[in-house]
Formats: sequence, C-alpha cells, structure tokens
Amino acid sequence: MSVYKYLKELVYEANMEIPREELAIVTFGNVSGVDRNAGVVAIKPSGVPYHKLKVEDIVIVDLDNELVEGNMRPSSDTKTHTLLYKNFPTIGGVCHTHSTYAVAWAQAMKPIPNMGTTHADHLTKSVPVTEVMSDEMILNDYELETGNQILDIFNKEQLSPEEVEMVLVACHGPFTWGKDPAKAVYNSIVLEEIAKMAYLTLQINPQTPTIKQSLIDKHYFRKHGAGAYYGQSGC
Repeated sequence: MSVYKYLKELVYEANMEIPREELAIVTFGNVSGVDRNAGVVAIKPSGVPYHKLKVEDIVIVDLDNELVEGNMRPSSDTKTHTLLYKNFPTIGGVCHTHSTYAVAWAQAMKPIPNMGTTHADHLTKSVPVTEVMSDEMILNDYELETGNQILDIFNKEQLSPEEVEMVLVACHGPFTWGKDPAKAVYNSIVLEEIAKMAYLTLQINPQTPTIKQSLIDKHYFRKHGAGAYYGQSGC
C-alpha cells in the first residue's frame, strides 16, 4: 500500500469534482495537493480521462518535480503547481480548469471586475489576469514560466495569495488554490460563477460600475477575519 494513500485519495476526490461541476471536459484540468512535512505533491496523471481515473493513478512528485511514486507521467502542469507551493507557503491545494467563462475572460486578457456581493463574498479585488507570455518564456520552460507569470502579477499588484486565491493566466485559463485540494476546487467553482455573472452583467449594461467599497467590506468581512459571523462556528 502506498505510504501516500491518504494524499492520493484527497487529490483523487478533488479531481473528480472537476467533471461533476462541469469545470472541464475529457482530460482538461488538474488538481494537486501538498504534504509539506513529507515534501511531496500528489497530482493527476497527464492525459487520463476523468471517467478512467483511479486513486492509484495519482502521481507523487517532490517539490523539484522528481517522480516519487506512480506508474504514469504527472500532469504537464506540474511545474506550475510546484512553483506555487514553493512561493505561497500557506496553500495546500492547487486547481487548474478550463471552465468556459473563466477561460473567456483569460482569452480576452481582462481581469474580472468586482461587480456584486457574490464576488465580494470571496475577495475584495478584481480577479487578476497575468501578462501575455513572451516568446522567450514560451520556448524556455513553458509550465514553469506559467507559474512565474502568476507570481509576477501577484508581486506587481501586491496581492496576498491568502486573500486572492484565484488568477487568470492570459490566453490560457484559471488557476485557483486553497488550504487543501477541496478548497482549491471550491474556489474554481466560485470563480466560474462570478466570471459568468460579470459577463452577463456587462451584456445587459456595458456601463455597469464596480460595486462600492462599503458593500465589498460588508460582504467580505462578514465571512472572513476576526469579526466574521457568516455560517456556523467551528465549520
């Protein structure tokens, strides 16, 4: 039995949420989870359709992308995941999808503006979008440079990965993260919904302003921080 079975099971279940929530089709997308004490990452194998995926297929690599356990190649996006784990030390899971509305915003190379309380419940900022990758970066180490693009926009805009748990990679698609693989997928579900809501809002009224700061603060801080009162204690 794998010594990493617990982590494989967490990551398998998180990956299976992607088709259930219609966040990607066929083999698109992937979820990973990290065990920081062991220094390993579990991730979906490359190119395996979700309906054929099994717990034992989940691949274990170290934070330098070296294979630790598994009979398949890890996701082609592994270097992006491991770079985020190295640079965002509080996160425990990463999710990448090709969900329709989030990808549309990424392809349009536009951040998703904070237009209402659904968005404000989860973050106070627009969902950021990276710069378009240069030809040099594409030819260098594409998946590693994808991670660098994410780090660059977070550094440029001075964003906290604990407060902004999602990003759009220009011309590509969304990455999200969280305290564990399940929360990373949850954030992908939320991202897709707010991307859809923002798109529809701007179709109805292209001049719609962003939500005012007092409503952002009310909705964000009633769910986050010391004074939060949304939901049940201990949950």
